Parts: sequence; structure tokens; C-alpha cells
Amino acid sequence: MNVNGLTNSVSGTYTSYAANTKEAKNENVTADVTNQEAAVYEASAKTATEASSKPSAANNAQLIEKLKADAEMRTKQLSDIVQKLLTKQGTAYNRANGLKSLFEDLVVDDATRAQAQADIAEDGYWGVTQTSERIFDFAMALSGGDADKMEEMRDAFLKGFKKAEEMWGGKLPEISQNTYDAVVKKFDDYAEEQKQNAATPAEPDANKVF
Repeated sequence: MNVNGLTNSVSGTYTSYAANTKEAKNENVTADVTNQEAAVYEASAKTATEASSKPSAANNAQLIEKLKADAEMRTKQLSDIVQKLLTKQGTAYNRANGLKSLFEDLVVDDATRAQAQADIAEDGYWGVTQTSERIFDFAMALSGGDADKMEEMRDAFLKGFKKAEEMWGGKLPEISQNTYDAVVKKFDDYAEEQKQNAATPAEPDANKVF
């Protein structure tokens, strides 16, 4: 089984999602502007304030709903990604230890076990380092680097981990538990960095003329 297939598939999914979302947002912004302009030109018997207030309120309500739907889609997507990655990691762990996978009819021969052992090594594809980095990178991509949205991604990660445990039928292997700790630390470090950046005053521009 090609273990790289999952990441290529998932990566393509969130890349396509990001591109489609960007196009959709651009179309929505254009539509909102067009609607506002049309409303202003049609209001010949009303004041400019009356003409613009009602369309603006309607557009704002639509925008809020779109943002909520977008946030729900992002969190669900990361949750699904986490579940799939950790399930694959657990399968690799079973192979490395000569155990038959819970999710596929696999005979664990010597070659399969040797490859799985390399995959779950510290620097391996399914090791703690690479797997935690992939999860966090997906979170950053889906959040656009927005600090508030990253907290939503943290919640999505926790949900995905829980889903993976339920699918596994109990506690995930130790390697997945260690991956969990590594991902949480990345979120904590990111949040702390954002706090420090917000608390640090901007340096004065030496070239600015007062």
C-alpha cells in the first residue's frame, strides 16, 4: 500500500478547497459590491442613507452566514484529515510490530515490517515529527495564519483525534499519543508567539520625517 497516497490526496483536497474558497470569496465580494451599487442607483426617491442601509444589512447577514459555513467547513476538513492521518499512523505502527492491521487484510511479512519500522522511526514518514508537522501545516493552511482561526483549528484537531480513537476502537498506539502531544505543543508555541508579538511595540521608523 502506498502510504504517500493519503498525503497526496489530502493535500490535493485542501489545495483545491483553498483555491475554490478564494474564488468563491472573490465572487461573493464582487456580488456584494454590485448589489450595493445597484441599490444606490435605484433609490431615486430616497436619501443616500436610506438607500444604502437596507442592502448593507442584508449583505452583512449573508456574509455572516457564509463566514460561519466557511469556518465549519475548515474545522471539519482538518478533523477528517487528523482522523485519517492518525489511523494510517496506527496501521504503520501495527505493521512495524508484526501485528495485523485492524483496517486491512494484510499479512505482515518481513519486508512489510521492515518498511513500517522505517516509516515510524523518529525521522520516518509516519514518525511523530513528520506527522505532527503535517497536521500543523494543514491547520496553518486552512486558517490562513489567522490567530483566532488557529484556535478553531486546535479544536478541530482535538475532535479529529477523538474520532481516530473511536475508529480505532480505543486508545491509539503510543506513537499517536506522542504525536498528539507534539501537535498540542505546536499550537501552544504558536499562541505564545502571537501574544509576544502583540505585546511588543513596533520599532520606530528611522527614516520617518516628523
